[in-house]
Amino acid sequence: MNAAFFQQSRPPAVAGMFYPDNAHELARWVERFVEEGRPGRASDPKAIIAPHAGYIYSGPVAGSAFRPWAGAGGRIERVVLIGPSHHVWFEGIALPQAGEFVTPLGRVPVDREAVERIVDLPQVRLFDAAHAAEHCLEVELPFLQVLLGRFAIVPLVVGEASDAQVAEVLDRLWGGPETRIVVSSDLSHYHPYELARRLDRATAGAIEAGRAEVLTPQHACGFRAIRGLLRTLGARELGVETVDLRNSGDTAGPRDRVVGYGAFQFAPRPPGTS
Repeated sequence: MNAAFFQQSRPPAVAGMFYPDNAHELARWVERFVEEGRPGRASDPKAIIAPHAGYIYSGPVAGSAFRPWAGAGGRIERVVLIGPSHHVWFEGIALPQAGEFVTPLGRVPVDREAVERIVDLPQVRLFDAAHAAEHCLEVELPFLQVLLGRFAIVPLVVGEASDAQVAEVLDRLWGGPETRIVVSSDLSHYHPYELARRLDRATAGAIEAGRAEVLTPQHACGFRAIRGLLRTLGARELGVETVDLRNSGDTAGPRDRVVGYGAFQFAPRPPGTS
């Protein structure tokens, strides 16, 4: 790593657009989304999949995804944030040189020790351009800040990378109960409402069944990260639950061209259910 690594701050790119740029208002929005979120069976999931659109569209579903981590401050010390690149094409998985990410709610440090575990992997690269305008990780941070307080992140933007390459990174970062994983992804894009519902139900079924190979860009923009996460589950006794499945036509938009959102939680299976 060069001398500039960890010396910079990554400022918010979509504050005031995707979510409020006023700290008090932002916190109130997040609190409301979490309070109104749909409860799942898991009380403390190891990993979640959460959407990343503007909060008026996907915030209610994100609230369902993050809901079990309310009050987990102090127990969760590190969050691996991984999602797709929307603006820049590149090969591999990108780390920023920034030592912290900034939102209206404050600063979140990048976990140096965790980064050291993966920087030697050939698929991992330092590439600030992948992070500069990217919203998929940024919009998850206020939820974590409100729920956890103090924590560190490993921010990863996925370009052209295989399931195995993503899984290898996640395996190295897996850790224990102090470490959690957030995969940032929306589901289907710009279909009529009923078609989107059918497509997203099929995607949810594939995720619950662990059928990583069937997921494509048509199912989810973060399909590479989702496939990588599913690949890591083979030797781990984690079950998957679809907690919430809606689209922009349900929340704040018209129904002729909608974007799908899902909240998925990955948690240890109850005894006898394997």
